[in-house]
Amino acid sequence: MNMKKIMLSLAALITIYSCKSVSPAVNEAPSKEVKVNIDLVNVTNDKVTVTVTPPQFTEHEVIFHLPKTVPGTYSTDNYGTLVDNLKAFNKKGKEIEVSKKDDNSWVITSSESLSKITYEVNDTYDTEKSMTFGKGIFSPAGSNIEAGKNFVLNNHCFVGYFENKTDLPYNVTIAHPADLWGATSLTDTNSSNTVDVFYTQRYNELVDNPIMYGKPDSVTFTVDGMEILFSVYSPTRKHSAKSLSADLEKTMRAQKKFLGAINNNKKYTVLLYLSSLTKPDARGFGALEHNSSTTVCFPEVMPSAALGEQIKDVVSHEFFHIVTPLGVHSNEIHYFDFNNPKMSKHLWMYEGVTEYFANLFQVNQGLINEDEFYNRMVEKIKHAKMMNDTMSFTTMSANVLVEPYKDQYLNVYEKGALIGMCIDIIIREKSNGERGILDLMQKLTHEYGPTKPFNDDELFAKITEFTYPEVGDFLKNHVEGTTPINYEHYFAKVGVVNGTTKKATNPFIKNSTSCITAEPNTKEILIRDTELTNFLNALTIKQGDILVSINGKKYTFETISDLMTDVEKIKEGDAVNVIIKRNGKELELKGKAKLDYTESKGYKFLDTSKEMLKNAWLKK
Repeated sequence: MNMKKIMLSLAALITIYSCKSVSPAVNEAPSKEVKVNIDLVNVTNDKVTVTVTPPQFTEHEVIFHLPKTVPGTYSTDNYGTLVDNLKAFNKKGKEIEVSKKDDNSWVITSSESLSKITYEVNDTYDTEKSMTFGKGIFSPAGSNIEAGKNFVLNNHCFVGYFENKTDLPYNVTIAHPADLWGATSLTDTNSSNTVDVFYTQRYNELVDNPIMYGKPDSVTFTVDGMEILFSVYSPTRKHSAKSLSADLEKTMRAQKKFLGAINNNKKYTVLLYLSSLTKPDARGFGALEHNSSTTVCFPEVMPSAALGEQIKDVVSHEFFHIVTPLGVHSNEIHYFDFNNPKMSKHLWMYEGVTEYFANLFQVNQGLINEDEFYNRMVEKIKHAKMMNDTMSFTTMSANVLVEPYKDQYLNVYEKGALIGMCIDIIIREKSNGERGILDLMQKLTHEYGPTKPFNDDELFAKITEFTYPEVGDFLKNHVEGTTPINYEHYFAKVGVVNGTTKKATNPFIKNSTSCITAEPNTKEILIRDTELTNFLNALTIKQGDILVSINGKKYTFETISDLMTDVEKIKEGDAVNVIIKRNGKELELKGKAKLDYTESKGYKFLDTSKEMLKNAWLKK
């Protein structure tokens, strides 16, 4: 999983992660198939019954597994612990001997006569207690069973595999209520409205394609030949796919333009599950990406504007995983062992470069300005310095499932992204602005691609061959080595220096004090008897006024979170139209936005002699 840690501001801070999934493993040439039946109609005690019909075995003994871990989660989750009452039957319908080997494995004897395996599966969402990374199954990698309403099927939670046979095809039949629709990038080969049939060429492909069943709430749009399916489950219908799709579509259009020819996916699915905070439900907020889809979890209580922003940031990270590791990856990922995984050394690329792209494309495509981009990098520097700055990144990556390396994992989104930035700047400088790290990833994609993994120990040499000796030196010293990075040195190459910067504050907050409150009787938004901001004063808004609307959008105290998010998008000098009530009468006030600012230390472009290189870095 690409476990990206973000901090969300609701009424309090909420931790978000994001995750990744990867390419298929190869064990043996496909010849037979595993048939699976999942019953979403007859749910008993919050459990779903699964039946697995194997091909004919010649072995006397086989081992049936559910995964211990899955690609991208970087944690040991033991999905076999979700299984109850596993039984095996012969062709005469009689039980045959099964012994449990460990949390995720069952040994089946007399397997030459094995006809089927049955078991029940519990879900994860209603048992989650922690939002802390590593404390339980991360929600976007988990499952939900809510009879008649919603099912989140990350298939590794429900379907297992036979040892050394992950390359067998899977034929999966899912019975479901007629009023629930399954959103997925898989193709349903059955026309029935109560039974779906999906076929995958191997187990890894099944794991790579989550499915979400719910009352139909989806939007489909096309971006440069790629069909995007956006499906939403909002239990109280507070949000909908239609209301949230504009931000997603804008973001994905910008991403496709930024990537250019490096990506040729034909379909991509975004599954958004919105959880309740008032009952046991999903608590790990963020996303898990796959080759052609992303599962996302956020709290339903979030205001629509804030939710749209988080979808933009998190899904953009997940989508860029089509570059790496989905498009460029090592043997450890390509031939992933679900129960005895060996981790790759190159999380700096899989997660760090991906996170860097998720920020770079926004300034490149005009979604944020340059100062906002610099501020994001400054925050990553601050967070990275809170981690172990002298730990080898390759050593941490290869050992990320165990201590003390496990606790450093989240640094892949901080220092990992900064590693990507520094490499980008080195390439830009050496090529006089003609090439950057995206060009490097295009070369690696051409060299390897989804079906040709690289050897972990050979990647740095290949990158150096495709770029410059200085890039190789950087990787040796700061990624494989333990030398901390001097970020000011690399920023200076593109004319960005550390100094004092001005940052606009919220137009309704003055000196950390809110200028608005609820009118006691009507719950309208009241301008408080306190020092007002430049924004309010410039529009001649007075203490005691009732705020009705800004730029045509009405607000009440129930939507105050939307208001506070919306006004932060207002820039200095923007035309503003406000309607207020004063002494019982509505007044329309027009003017130009005038904002308050705070000063803080940060990075800013000041060396104009480097303007060409800076523009190539951020805009080319």
